[in-house]
Amino acid sequence: MRSRRSRCHSRATYHPYLFTLITLTAMAELGLTAFLISAGNELSTWASPGYYSLLVLLCFEAVWTFLFATSYVLWAVNGRAHVLANIASSVFWLLLTATLWGAGAGLLHAEHSDGNCPAPISRCRESVTVEALGWTEFGLCCTTLAATIFWIRSNFGKRGFMKDSQTYV
Repeated sequence: MRSRRSRCHSRATYHPYLFTLITLTAMAELGLTAFLISAGNELSTWASPGYYSLLVLLCFEAVWTFLFATSYVLWAVNGRAHVLANIASSVFWLLLTATLWGAGAGLLHAEHSDGNCPAPISRCRESVTVEALGWTEFGLCCTTLAATIFWIRSNFGKRGFMKDSQTYV
């Protein structure tokens, strides 16, 4: 029979890495959207009327994701159980965040052109990168959510599962 330490280690091996990837992608998205918002305000040039609103939405999503994903990583590394670091809140946060990223990236995709940008360095390419990072966040959140649900299903009914489910995945 495995010890408690090995069970905790095996259950938490992938989560800190996935949440770290989510955090790093959110940082990249935050930097790029903040730059595009600043540059657009400075030059008063926007691709379309709804483009600015979508950039603000994606910037908010990047801040939201960065703050909460960083918190999850720190709670996992610290090893302390926190009310926001249990499975239920993790699943809820991942579902909500995946929905936000999917909607934001989908709306941005519908807003701009086909992605054929004439210049190698242009606002068009930066916009395509914002969309790509949005889809990446969506995929990472869905992957982490699926891994969490798989972990719940594979451990349901095992001895100590109830205690383990109250701590970080």
